[in-house]
Amino acid sequence: MAVWRFIQDQVLGMKWLDELTGVGLSALGLDMGGRMGGSIRFFLYDVLKITVLLCFLIFVISYIQSYFPPERSKRILGRSHGIGANIISALLGTVTPFCSCSSIPLFIGFTSAGLPLGVTFSFLISSPMVDLGSLILLMSIFGAKVAIAYVVVGLAAAVAGGTLIEKLHMEPYVEEFIRKAGSVDIEAPTLTAKERVQFAKEQVSSTFKKVFPYILIGVGIGAVIHNWIPESWIEAVLGGNNPFGVILATLVGIPMYADIFGTIPVAEALLCKGAQLGTILAFMMAVTTLSLPSMIMLRKAVKPKLLALFIGICTIGIITVGCLFNAFQFLLI
Repeated sequence: MAVWRFIQDQVLGMKWLDELTGVGLSALGLDMGGRMGGSIRFFLYDVLKITVLLCFLIFVISYIQSYFPPERSKRILGRSHGIGANIISALLGTVTPFCSCSSIPLFIGFTSAGLPLGVTFSFLISSPMVDLGSLILLMSIFGAKVAIAYVVVGLAAAVAGGTLIEKLHMEPYVEEFIRKAGSVDIEAPTLTAKERVQFAKEQVSSTFKKVFPYILIGVGIGAVIHNWIPESWIEAVLGGNNPFGVILATLVGIPMYADIFGTIPVAEALLCKGAQLGTILAFMMAVTTLSLPSMIMLRKAVKPKLLALFIGICTIGIITVGCLFNAFQFLLI
């Protein structure tokens, strides 16, 4: 237990970096007990911590992803049937791009290739909501039990959502050009270990450039929440006394756009201010799964009825998950 606590606090959470940042800023004459000093400390510490973890995780996940190019993923999914295919699709979503806008082109490609619609939607739900990086980052803030529970319920939501769409036979509500697109089989090249490392390095560079602005925005919002917004306000809106906190957090998260790396600093600040765990996780899920830009992109591939069904399934699922986490928060934290 002591060893795991050390890993969680000092390796994943990098508490030593927080202390070092505080010492450095104090040496520059900033008051760490004041709002401005506390905000700067929170901002620098979280940006540095997330940047280090992000680059490491992108490298590792991209190296794993090099074994699952779209052509191979399509073949794997094509060999499975029923709910097993939905489970495999959701699991494949954990080693694919980091935001919903990146996942939609793959969803379109899989759908065009003739894979069952429910299977492709399980992938679409899982890919932005749950990935290996989210597991590590959530462990660094909330602990192992919360991180594992988040991943499990995220995968369950992806499987359930895809299965429901499959049962409702929504294929006619996919845009015509997607359904009639031909499938071109391109044999994925076999990469050497050196080429996989190079691929992972390139992914680190390109992904970091895309997500870093959102990290800065997320950490900035987190710093404001952490040091400038009274705790009583957060507790009143997102705490246990507000039965509509989960619904409010979900609705607020939907119009936003970020990946999980940008939402974690906000979640960290909200947790410190007394927001309930399920409410925080509902906000994170809404931002990563139902962001407005990704819904605009998805509308180009599916008709309004299917888009509305997808949004409805995800929204109800997120609210349900948030309420369950709130109900059993005492077991997780």
